[in-house]
Amino acid sequence: MPEDSPLIQSLRTAVAAAPADVPLRLHLAELLLSEGQSDAAIAEAAVALQHAPGDAQARQLMARAMGVPQQSSEPPSARPSEQLSQPAAARPTAPAQTPRFDWKSAEEQVGDVVPPRFVDVEAPMRADGEDDPGDAEAWDVERPGGLRLADVGGMQEVKERLEAAFLAPLRNPELRKLYGKSLRGGLLLYGPPGCGKTFIARAVAGELGASFLSVSVNDVLDMWTGNSERNMHEIFQTARRQAPCVVFLDELDALGAKRSRTSHGGMRNTVNQLLTELDGIDSAANEGVFVLAATNVPWDVDNALRRPGRLDRTLLVLPPDAPAREAILRYHLRERPIENIDPAKLAKVTDGLSGADLAHVCEAAAERALLDSARTGTVRMIGMKDLLASAKEVVPSSDPWFAAARNVAMFANEGGMYDDLITYLKKRRKL
Repeated sequence: MPEDSPLIQSLRTAVAAAPADVPLRLHLAELLLSEGQSDAAIAEAAVALQHAPGDAQARQLMARAMGVPQQSSEPPSARPSEQLSQPAAARPTAPAQTPRFDWKSAEEQVGDVVPPRFVDVEAPMRADGEDDPGDAEAWDVERPGGLRLADVGGMQEVKERLEAAFLAPLRNPELRKLYGKSLRGGLLLYGPPGCGKTFIARAVAGELGASFLSVSVNDVLDMWTGNSERNMHEIFQTARRQAPCVVFLDELDALGAKRSRTSHGGMRNTVNQLLTELDGIDSAANEGVFVLAATNVPWDVDNALRRPGRLDRTLLVLPPDAPAREAILRYHLRERPIENIDPAKLAKVTDGLSGADLAHVCEAAAERALLDSARTGTVRMIGMKDLLASAKEVVPSSDPWFAAARNVAMFANEGGMYDDLITYLKKRRKL
């Protein structure tokens, strides 16, 4: 495959940042076709037609890229000068009908490029819920991946706490056996939204070489009586069969809300089932099943879930520190056209922003450069000016969380659960 020119590379980046921009994608396709890259031009035109099925320019470009001969307005049997010299009756007439483009054949050729927009369901689910997947293998279990804690930028204090409280006993089976340490129990990650709790949970699974099973409220709750409890049981049965396996309970405040505040009996039964699964049928039932949970509001989680043998260890995940911010910025800028970027300076001016905020900064900076390129007609790189301006406009999304957490840390710190939070608030002079 020939190497793309700098202009084509820049246009590819611009198209990736604005995939629904049909004129921009067609411009890229025209350049590809002019460079002799017909297959690449067909792929871009096919995506353009997916966004704008009736676009005449996209259809015409697709036909040219696929080598379909264009219908000439004059017969090939005679040149214009010769036709003018002939009598009107002798002049050849144009075909009555123009051959139509074979779109079915075109779709077959680009079928591996453009995925289907809709998926037909073979058999609709019955209204009584009886067609729900009944076997535990229906749950999506991710196999051990290459993600490790070393891939998590910065957050050294979080890594050390994880190592001391959770990972070290699991990595040393001989010592664990000597001291009679069970593998039961779990870890509760809490903190403001967008700070990487799910990413850390996946990294822990990678450290353990374990499968990863992510569970949200949508996976468990069901409108039919008894189905929610059954779903919870099947999830843990899957984890036991796939052991070693990390079960990650996302948004634990929704799955395990305080039963004293829950008026719906079905929700209380679901929490009861979760408690039963965490305890296991017997002392060895959950060996090799590591339970991690995440929540933004730990004060709304049922107290029984934090008893010994359940989610008995807690870890505060705060907004990323400077090394983590620099790593996150590098990650989100790695495939974008940039020049003269100083990640260390950006990390310094984005203090207090969450990982999600930093991703938004990079996205907003790309939009600035893209719109400027569209106005001027000249593609330019993303510079520090774009990133600094975007960072200045972003308000830390974690501020409302800290405002609410401050009151809880001051007046509801039962058993010292929020001591780490109090220390952080004092350090940041928010308490």
